[in-house]
Amino acid sequence: MRGMNGMNMQQMMKQAQKMQKQMMAEQKDLASQEFVGTAPDDMVSAKFTGDKKLVDLQIKPEAVDPDDVEMLTDLVVAAVNDGLQKVDAATQQKLGKYTKGLGM
Repeated sequence: MRGMNGMNMQQMMKQAQKMQKQMMAEQKDLASQEFVGTAPDDMVSAKFTGDKKLVDLQIKPEAVDPDDVEMLTDLVVAAVNDGLQKVDAATQQKLGKYTKGLGM
């Protein structure tokens, strides 16, 4: 029981606070980055911030076919999913080290 004296507990708390500050700084840095997801042939591109906010959607005119709205829908979905996957990968790369031991 000696190992859990006040000093060690205080050091653990300081370490946890330091880690939390680093994690928050990295989350903020991630949120300021931009990620672009694209559909096949770059017909549609979707730009996201690192905190998963859609900030821009570009659709090439040749992707717009009034007789095939379904294809345009598929292209938008593909671009959005690609962008979100890039955000997730970057988030895991930056913040994964903090969540490894926490079972998240």
